Amino acid sequence: MDLGNTLAFLVFPYITLTIFTVGHISRYITDRYGWNAKSSEFLEKKSLFLAVTFFHWGMLLVLFGHASGLLIPQRFLDMVGINGETHTFIAHYNGMATGIVAFIGLALLLYRRIALPRIQRTTSHNDFITLGALLVVSATGLYNVMFGHYYMLDTIAPWIRGIVTFTPDPGLMLDVPLSYKIHIISALALLAFSPFSRLVHIWSVPLTYFSRCWIVFRRRALE
Repeated sequence: MDLGNTLAFLVFPYITLTIFTVGHISRYITDRYGWNAKSSEFLEKKSLFLAVTFFHWGMLLVLFGHASGLLIPQRFLDMVGINGETHTFIAHYNGMATGIVAFIGLALLLYRRIALPRIQRTTSHNDFITLGALLVVSATGLYNVMFGHYYMLDTIAPWIRGIVTFTPDPGLMLDVPLSYKIHIISALALLAFSPFSRLVHIWSVPLTYFSRCWIVFRRRALE
């Protein structure tokens, strides 16, 4: 077994997932007041709306596509009439559409941070690293969808499921094209970095908003 391949696709994933888990717990305990998106909406709103809309919807759909496409074994999809070729066809065009949307949103967010003086002065090095890392992951993923055309269901998909079930087989990744390996490694590295960035706010989605009680306002009667 190739040592570099073993380190990259057996050891490194669990290192990053450990940092991801412990880092979030530690951040929540020690920096609860810093657990937010640090939005710059109050400084400038006009160019932010399109950028965050494209980024959030694109990234959420990309994550959903990855989860459903790679974590569900192909044999279950075969049972409902979706064979490997159809699965790959759907994943290709769905990934291309959502990837382009996410990439455009990221590019607009980065341009806004660089081009607008008020926003630039309030942007930290951490913010630039976060946006840069997201852009690398998004760009490599989009490149793979548009130019890779690699059949992942027999290699990358079972490897990822193996990571989740603690039965990984790094040998499945030996013959995977380099661009796919770069995409996976950069995504794992971003996972490890995320507890120390503004990305922690993804875990604070206000889902309880939809089930909370109504707030009743009554006009005081004039005496």
